[in-house]
Amino acid sequence: MLSNGIFSVCVFCGSRNGNNPAYTAAAQELGSSIADQGWRLVYGAGDVGLMGAVARFAQDAGAETFGVIPVHLLKREVGKRDLSKFIVTENMHERKKVMFMNCDAIVVLPGGAGSLDEFFEVLTWRQLGLHQKPIYLLNIDGYWDKLLDLLDHVIESGFADESMKSYVTSVDDVATLTKALLDARS
Repeated sequence: MLSNGIFSVCVFCGSRNGNNPAYTAAAQELGSSIADQGWRLVYGAGDVGLMGAVARFAQDAGAETFGVIPVHLLKREVGKRDLSKFIVTENMHERKKVMFMNCDAIVVLPGGAGSLDEFFEVLTWRQLGLHQKPIYLLNIDGYWDKLLDLLDHVIESGFADESMKSYVTSVDDVATLTKALLDARS
């Protein structure tokens, strides 16, 4: 647990909702669950898409929220300034670093290239032994199945050890994720 004494969950996810309503429902449920557990949400500070959904539901349920957004995305992602903590960074790399440094666990909801970039950066850092934080893919309706297949392909092709699979846990719903996060705390 970080020095602030609050278990902090970093959520990487889309700045769009996607075309499956289950993605938004999962983001909303995750926001509420983070608050129900007394945890802090760390996320990309946007007020759009899945990012906005998870933050609004976390806030509405009383969670502390820690948002980090690069200056060039303030308008595009509609920087959510009513958070407990709102940080503006110079660039995307600094955003990822600040989010990572202020969390105890990472959760990746459905998203696009930005979410994949965030996922692969924390996975690479884990593979290099730079951290031991758990990484969870919230695999709503099989959204991440092809990514999991790709990770298997990378291993089967000899570009990573089998151990890489142990760094990522895929869960199908928020209830299972919440239990896994509770277990990770102990």
